[in-house]
Amino acid sequence: YQQTFVETCQRAGIRADVIDPEEARRIEPAVNPNLIGAVRVPDAAIDPFRLTVANLLDARMHGAETLNYHEVEGVIINQNRVEGLKLFNKLNGEHVEVRGRVVVNAAGIWGQRIAQMAGVSISMFPARGALLIFGHRVNNMVINRCRKPANADILVPGDVVSVIGTTSDKVPFEECDDMKVTRREVDILLTEGCKLVPELATTRIIRAYAGVRPLVADDSDPSGRNVSRGIVLLDHSTRDGIRGFISITGGKLTTYRLMAEQTADLICKKLGIERKCETAVLPLPGSSDKGEAQKTWTVGQKAAWNRHGSRISEMSFDGEAGREVCECEHVTRAEIAYAVKELGVRSLDDLRRRTRVGMGTCQSSFCVLRAAKALAGELGAPEREQELVRDFLRERWKGISPVCWGDQMREAEHMRNLYKEVGK
Repeated sequence: YQQTFVETCQRAGIRADVIDPEEARRIEPAVNPNLIGAVRVPDAAIDPFRLTVANLLDARMHGAETLNYHEVEGVIINQNRVEGLKLFNKLNGEHVEVRGRVVVNAAGIWGQRIAQMAGVSISMFPARGALLIFGHRVNNMVINRCRKPANADILVPGDVVSVIGTTSDKVPFEECDDMKVTRREVDILLTEGCKLVPELATTRIIRAYAGVRPLVADDSDPSGRNVSRGIVLLDHSTRDGIRGFISITGGKLTTYRLMAEQTADLICKKLGIERKCETAVLPLPGSSDKGEAQKTWTVGQKAAWNRHGSRISEMSFDGEAGREVCECEHVTRAEIAYAVKELGVRSLDDLRRRTRVGMGTCQSSFCVLRAAKALAGELGAPEREQELVRDFLRERWKGISPVCWGDQMREAEHMRNLYKEVGK
């Protein structure tokens, strides 16, 4: 399969160099020493949290209004034309309506449900994938099995951890809102992952989690492994006779920008706008500065720069603002203040996604109380401190219980003892 892989990469314009196994072990010491061949490609790992925020900021800078914590309740239809959406604000319980000349359904696996609200159908295939997060960064580079897609064939380094993935199983739509990783999936990920990096057998696992791929296919492949990851752009005006409604689904992160471009081009065509898409050449907010972190910066400033790029210029690290709240991820009060002001943070879980608070080795054991105090202060609601802690711990424990044994169980008990008074 190696030769097929190399030739296919080269036809696609991707450099693929066959290297000696000894050279592979030298540049990536964690790799299985028994490997019989290796190919080096210009791969990379992406920080999905930073990427999401950067896209959101870019949209706002171009005039978009963003509504977090709003759930779609219904579609507003007038004479076979979609004119807007009915939304439920889950923070304050209000019901609101938003209207526009074109409505785009880009809701991932939930796209089928929204399409049904508009009276059309999308044959979606919910394929769940489970992953494990290890307690430290085992590998320096992305390590991938050179074979056709299968379980646990990629180990990705990210910040201070490594992630092994993934499985693939079709699941009912009813389970998409409440993913649970099974012991069988954990066993598969560990067994197969150790063939990539044997060290994983003795490396501490800190979390298990799962997501659902928004594939479009029939039921002929029960795992979804062979279902195309191709882009599916549906103009419901020509397809179903429902005007003003577009669905974009399928694809994957590798093609997300192209998916957006194709969707935007279709919108412009409908609105009579002639404009070339520029997102392939313009950097996202925070990415314009190509320089390196300054040597005089503190660890907290360097960490914030890694997460937010040149947007760090909007943070003030003077005095108490420069004090670290999360020591694993080096999150300061200055970064928390920025996240509240610019990134819409309203909970500790929001803060985790925007700054990585609680995502390090200790998994929030030693920082959550400090983070809650800092966040409550920035929100101007000091009385919410305990509520923030309770909600955060309740959410974080969802991914811990399936993998508790040995040292993991002892740490879990330690964390429980630290915070057992919070819920009283």
